[in-house]
Amino acid sequence: MEQLMKEFRRDLAEFREMTERFYAKEVSVKEYKGFSGGFGSYAQKGGEASMLRLRLPGGRLTKEKLKFIADTIEEYGILKVHFTTCQTVQFHGLDAASVCEIMEKALDVGIITRGGGGDFPRNVMVSPLSGVEEGEYFDVMPYAMAVSDYLLGIIKTVKLPRKLKVCFSNSPANETHATFRDLGFAARPDGTFDVYSAGGLGNHPRMGVKVAEQVPPPEALYYVKAMVETFVAHGNYESRAKARTRYMQETLGTEGYKQAFLEKLEAVKAQENLTIDIARYKGQETSEIHDKIREAAGGNQGTDSGRKEEGTKLSGRRVIAQKQAGLYAVVYHPAGGVPGPSKFAEIYDVIRDMDGVELRVAPDEAVYIINLNSEEAKEVIAATSDSAQNLFETSVACIGASICQVGLRDSQRVLSQIIEEVRKHDFADGVLPRIHISGCTSSCGTHQIGTLGFHGGVKRVDDAAKPAFTFHVNGSDREGKERFGEQWGMMLEQELPAFFVELGEAVSAEHTIFDDWFERNPKKLREIAEKYLY
Repeated sequence: MEQLMKEFRRDLAEFREMTERFYAKEVSVKEYKGFSGGFGSYAQKGGEASMLRLRLPGGRLTKEKLKFIADTIEEYGILKVHFTTCQTVQFHGLDAASVCEIMEKALDVGIITRGGGGDFPRNVMVSPLSGVEEGEYFDVMPYAMAVSDYLLGIIKTVKLPRKLKVCFSNSPANETHATFRDLGFAARPDGTFDVYSAGGLGNHPRMGVKVAEQVPPPEALYYVKAMVETFVAHGNYESRAKARTRYMQETLGTEGYKQAFLEKLEAVKAQENLTIDIARYKGQETSEIHDKIREAAGGNQGTDSGRKEEGTKLSGRRVIAQKQAGLYAVVYHPAGGVPGPSKFAEIYDVIRDMDGVELRVAPDEAVYIINLNSEEAKEVIAATSDSAQNLFETSVACIGASICQVGLRDSQRVLSQIIEEVRKHDFADGVLPRIHISGCTSSCGTHQIGTLGFHGGVKRVDDAAKPAFTFHVNGSDREGKERFGEQWGMMLEQELPAFFVELGEAVSAEHTIFDDWFERNPKKLREIAEKYLY
């Protein structure tokens, strides 16, 4: 990895040169996008500013990395930061000099932007509470870290048709969508993985093909290498629109794809040793954390049943008890995954002296602050009081068309407008569900798996093109119940706040929450929606 970091540093000279040429108008937007994406950066809409995506394998944000982000925001006057659904942090509104300098400085704290975009393996995703979550099958984080290192190592050696997303799930909650990604490892209660491949959201979504069951976790890299080789052999290098793994289900057929994958797997196993040395990656819990667990457990670090519970247990909407007795995680969910820029420094100032505490960026644009004792958790709750106030306000939205080159609608603005209007009615928590909004069909807002989802477009009404969103209903990402939402039609952007107010009033009138209301009689939602659908 040290040698790889040196190579990445050398590559930055080429990035700097190309970026300077782009801002001097010597390089087209299309040409620059094809180059800069491989470094984790894209020009924003209009071509006058850049964004930079910071890879955070597993969404892990240590205190050192958090401080880097906080210091960078202050030094460069960054005004917009976004937590993404791929568990990364994005800086927006950067000029040419800033994006180059930040990219280089990030390497000093182990943050790599290389391959954050373009036709490369992307950030490896992991269930955000892996290792601390009560009820998880097992901690998948160490195996994900090994896969992340491996994929970074092939960035400069393998030319893929398009991006490759790999993820790990620690429970049936399936927050990372392991059962419908390019390659997903879904933990089983017996301590092994089921492996899924060739799935994905966006245009022509597909559930993954289960290519293996009961895979020993140390063998994960064999499946990664087999996936890469299958993609190279059968992926579409001619049409970018079809150059994703899920299209191989069409060209090869589901069974044909599985057979092709397993053939590559057999060859990989015969050719090289890729068994993960798990001891190298199990240093996730420091001695400080072990000390904290012992202290919280009253000095008894035996089995859960033998641990001494704290006298007063902490509870609350944003507090989650960890499987380590006496320790907690606090969830912070800024609206649309866009915190105030100063929030990183504020959180760092609170946790800087707390042993073993770190952040985990989640696939729903939230952040978990983990390994807190009860008093620390109270401090973090106070420092993140601007978090979402209820389930509806934890809704997911991509960065939107005001920034994204390919975006059609400003999903962030729309979500803000809906929340502002809904707040006036003071609905009870759960009356409105979490919604997912994407500015286009690309599903960066994961609209296809939302209980209610929207993707941006245009609708012609009275001979005029008007901003609109396609309405998706009843999606789910839970393992065993996965489904993509049904498309019911389009709603005009300007009418979305009114739709949610009417929906909230209907659910409130029956003194229930949306999930129960919809399950009892889905036709009621259709009746309300029909007034707004085109």
